[in-house]
Amino acid sequence: MVKQDQNEIPFLYAFIMYVLGLLLFLEWLYPIGQITDTSNMNLFLVYALFCFVISLLQTRWWLSFLLKGFGMLFIIQALFFESSFFSMDWMLYMVDDFQWNVEALFSQRWYELTPLFRSTLFLVLIWLMSYLIHYWFVVVKRILLFVILTFIYLAVLDTFTAYKVGLSIIRPFVLAFIALGLSNFFRVLYDEGIRYAWARKNPRWIIPIIVTVLAASIIGVSAPKFGPQWSDPVPYIQAVTGYGNGSGGTVQKVGYGEDDSRLGGSFVQDDTVVFQAKVNEKHYWRIESKDIYTGKGWERSEELAYMEQTNSLSYNSFSQQVETEALEGEVEFAEPLKIKKLLYPYGTEKVEVDTNVRLLVDEELGEARTQINGKDISLKGYKLQYNHPSFPIELMKESFPNDSGDAEMRKRYLQLPETLPDRVYELAADITSDDYNRYDKVRSVEKYFSRNGFVYQISDVPVPSKDQDYVDQFLFDSQLGYCDNYSTSMVVMLRTLGIPARWVKGFTSGERIERGASTGKEFDVYEVTNKNAHSWVEVYFPKVGWVPFEPTQGFSNLAEFDVSTGTSSTDDTLDAPETETNPQEQQENIKKKEEETAVEASSSATKEKNPFSMNLFVYAGIVMLLGVTFMLYCRRFQLQTAFIERKLMQNPDAQTYQEAYHHLLKLLKRNGIPRDSDQTLREYAKRIDIRYDTDSMGQLTNVYERMLYNNEKNKSTTEITQLWKNLIKRIMG
Repeated sequence: MVKQDQNEIPFLYAFIMYVLGLLLFLEWLYPIGQITDTSNMNLFLVYALFCFVISLLQTRWWLSFLLKGFGMLFIIQALFFESSFFSMDWMLYMVDDFQWNVEALFSQRWYELTPLFRSTLFLVLIWLMSYLIHYWFVVVKRILLFVILTFIYLAVLDTFTAYKVGLSIIRPFVLAFIALGLSNFFRVLYDEGIRYAWARKNPRWIIPIIVTVLAASIIGVSAPKFGPQWSDPVPYIQAVTGYGNGSGGTVQKVGYGEDDSRLGGSFVQDDTVVFQAKVNEKHYWRIESKDIYTGKGWERSEELAYMEQTNSLSYNSFSQQVETEALEGEVEFAEPLKIKKLLYPYGTEKVEVDTNVRLLVDEELGEARTQINGKDISLKGYKLQYNHPSFPIELMKESFPNDSGDAEMRKRYLQLPETLPDRVYELAADITSDDYNRYDKVRSVEKYFSRNGFVYQISDVPVPSKDQDYVDQFLFDSQLGYCDNYSTSMVVMLRTLGIPARWVKGFTSGERIERGASTGKEFDVYEVTNKNAHSWVEVYFPKVGWVPFEPTQGFSNLAEFDVSTGTSSTDDTLDAPETETNPQEQQENIKKKEEETAVEASSSATKEKNPFSMNLFVYAGIVMLLGVTFMLYCRRFQLQTAFIERKLMQNPDAQTYQEAYHHLLKLLKRNGIPRDSDQTLREYAKRIDIRYDTDSMGQLTNVYERMLYNNEKNKSTTEITQLWKNLIKRIMG
């Protein structure tokens, strides 16, 4: 039976296949806005749809090039420029930007690549993928590799980044298997020589495909599932490589978490609202503290001893000698909430919760859990009464550095791992060498980071290697990180000096969104998000109790301190800013100023945006390289055919013809028509001619045998080459 040309595929079915390919490709784009700092993702998605439509319409190559090229320029114009399109300033800036990035590429200054250049590369990648998807899904109908890569990509993101696939994995599953079913159906029609008109007249053939895929999806979701049969490999990989706590070696969303055994690694911002607080003062919202430093992170020395409370909080971290102000407040949590613990300000003495809620408090570390019927639950909100403290500086200065309390105090809050490098001890001693009381030593350590070039940063934060101490790496190697780095380092250095200290977690005050005084209401309203999750330091003073300190660069201590008239005016407790600064905003402002400086050297036409991250540029380059490699692999036979054809025309000798004939046999074998071991070449040629309704294979075999056995030279090179080319076209479709 004569095979039909693949170009006979109806437009409707080509359209369906291409749309399925587009939807699968979009699964690669959806996570980008969440796992990187890429903004304006909608524009990139619009450009992807635009490119795919152009490829689907199969316009002439030059028209397609112009349309996609102008589309890319319009996207760049919308993202970066305020000057008119194709103006002189516009073109000069584009040329200058291109020259700058080419120089950066050749000198391997990857992080100096501009946002404009990186975004352009991303748009080019989308452009190329619109062609590749059409080739894979419509032309050659070989989509399995792309499907496998899609699932691997989603699985890696789900495992190692903040992106969680969840039930949305069903979407690419349904798309992929419908596409595979249609692709194989079209291929069977082509191999068997069945006209597509039959499929158009009998559309019921698609029903079994859809029903099978949907049934498999429904069963897969609803059926009971076994738990993991193998242990999770991720902790092992992290342990071997030295990458940490589920936040260590991976990029996680910023927010409160309970596992602090392996600190380090990068975070991405998350503005999800956690709760709103109606209060009169800005202060820390405390959740828990930990006392054992392992060299990699924090753990507890023993299990917490909870005691049930009746709407009161017996835990008090400071003594009665501390002056306080009686205040009230109200907390209302956003949904859904996963924190099943009490968030409270210092000095909380009463919490109004539902009568069926049990309040369990550990009086040593100050952690409070909320339960109903023995099960931890998340509260929707509560009212509280607290005594807001003002810690007396003069009284704290009366504490000596070596006054470490009882044996239990020394055991829990002076603990350090034996592997802590000596240079950490030496640095702490050097920082406080001119101080004589405990308070001054604590303040010297607290101020050390801001005075010595340490940088607040949540991206590209290194993770200590297997044999490297977390604090030692931060103090002497990287000198950049976020609150965990600063607070842990301060606690460890204080402990080397014999000063009891512990690591505390919770939230800062957040952003004030409503002023009570201006609206006639009793309280100010603060909105606290995941990015306000924070860790700080508590230091023990014998006559005062546990006092919070804030070493993190860009943050100010939210606790109040009582500065008596006898205090030296040089004490810079009062130097701290009255309002909490946002280190992320500081870092963004620094980057923005650097970009402005670079722009002024060439043009002021660009907008100060960074819609694309460096990490995505690297990933895009890898995907582009894989795509081009795969395209070349898929077209290897076409390329080899063109190469042999050229040789036939230039050098039509016996050796070249023999190479061409062997290439023909290889293509036939690849197309599912191999030569049997007991078949002669003439028998095989007759079989091929019957299959393709031609006599070309017989003629080519006759020439091949005469040239091979009789050493005859072919005189009609052009005719034989044309027969060879025509047969190749039939075989390759």
